[in-house]
Amino acid sequence: MRAFLLAAGRGTRISKSIPEIPKCTLDVGGTPLILRTVDMLLANHIDVTIIVGYKQECIRKVMENRKVDIVYNPFFDITNSIGSLWMAKSFFKDEDTIIANADVFWSQDILNQILGNKKETLMLADYNRADDGDYFFYAKEGKLLRYGKELKREERNCEYVGIAYLNHSFVPTFVDRMDKLVSGQEHGIWWENVLYSFIAEQDINVLDIQDKFWSEIDFIEDYHRIIDYVESVK
Repeated sequence: MRAFLLAAGRGTRISKSIPEIPKCTLDVGGTPLILRTVDMLLANHIDVTIIVGYKQECIRKVMENRKVDIVYNPFFDITNSIGSLWMAKSFFKDEDTIIANADVFWSQDILNQILGNKKETLMLADYNRADDGDYFFYAKEGKLLRYGKELKREERNCEYVGIAYLNHSFVPTFVDRMDKLVSGQEHGIWWENVLYSFIAEQDINVLDIQDKFWSEIDFIEDYHRIIDYVESVK
């Protein structure tokens, strides 16, 4: 099994509140966030590929003593995350695959739910966070029907977490579609758009993790929420 961590972005929304470092390297309970995630994945015998860009040297330093693959996207300021993931496409093999944004705090209990999954595709969502959030889904009977930042309240019922799973059988299909989108100069879209492009063709499954703690760091308040949670479970 392999996990791809997207860590190339600049993080402009939180950049005024933190030092000039990738937000995934922010300290969480004495350990950089991305290192917590990598250590969890490695402990579960999952190979890790990290795609870096902005201030890549910070992430490389954090990973000095970890056996991970690091891919550099020199066009991180021009492309969106599909461009970063495409840069790492040589690491896609015939194996179960996790793709996650590196600025997401998640833990073993969430990973366990992914590992226990038998679906071909899976995108994680939180049904407790449909009122306020960053990127929303409308899912019915566990199937993704609508997605977007601008979905009105009545058009959405959960928030996307920033983590997805592909069964090994679907990986070649996913990579082929990603290639087609990038070849068509669709390099300004999110990597998740590869999955969205299949909605009319097949089920894209949604896993509800509303009973688990997670947080993506978009704003300084998100970071403080993570710190508070880590302190509470010590």
